[in-house]
Amino acid sequence: MDLRLSPTTMPATVRPAGLQRPGSPAPAGNEAGFSGALKSALQSVSAAQNQATRLQREVQMENPAVSLEETMVAIQKAQIGFQATLHVRNRMVQAYTDIMNMQV
Repeated sequence: MDLRLSPTTMPATVRPAGLQRPGSPAPAGNEAGFSGALKSALQSVSAAQNQATRLQREVQMENPAVSLEETMVAIQKAQIGFQATLHVRNRMVQAYTDIMNMQV
């Protein structure tokens, strides 16, 4: 599981959705920027949790092909990913609260 975000570059002709010129085509690609990166990170955390659960079940059923060490590493990866996701969520809620409390 790799939670590092790669830097993205936007061509000069691509603008955020709210800043599109009237009559100009929408940018190619379904999701770009922060929302796409956040969605892919959440999907990878979910996949890591599902993998850890599957390995844990296999160890409990005494499957000789699955080692306890491999299972424990998968569980730790899932836990770290979840904690990172929780911190990002808390930061986003705090930023939203700060913006809502700004004087206009």
